[in-house]
Amino acid sequence: MSAAPPPCTLVQLLLPLRGADGQRWPRAMLDAVRDELSARFGGATAFVRAPAAGAWEDPGGEVQRDEGVPVEVMSGRLDRVWWAAYRATLEARFDQDEVLIRASAVERL
Repeated sequence: MSAAPPPCTLVQLLLPLRGADGQRWPRAMLDAVRDELSARFGGATAFVRAPAAGAWEDPGGEVQRDEGVPVEVMSGRLDRVWWAAYRATLEARFDQDEVLIRASAVERL
């Protein structure tokens, strides 16, 4: 019987496909995030061909819509301080109030 692989964390980011002016971000900006995460974590997947469509209600009660590119990274350790700083970097780079980053414990099979 083989030993179970160690637990790991799946980190998911949702990057905006367009700026506040409605123009698509250059593909190179999304590729740069994937490359940065790959260099740090040994790999990353950006789902650039299947953008996610989102909708939410703003504080004024109006429904806002946008499209985002999901990016995933698997890591053996979750460094919350590093992720908070990287989220701030992405928010500035993509001119966003918030870039969604979430983490889940996963089991590798």
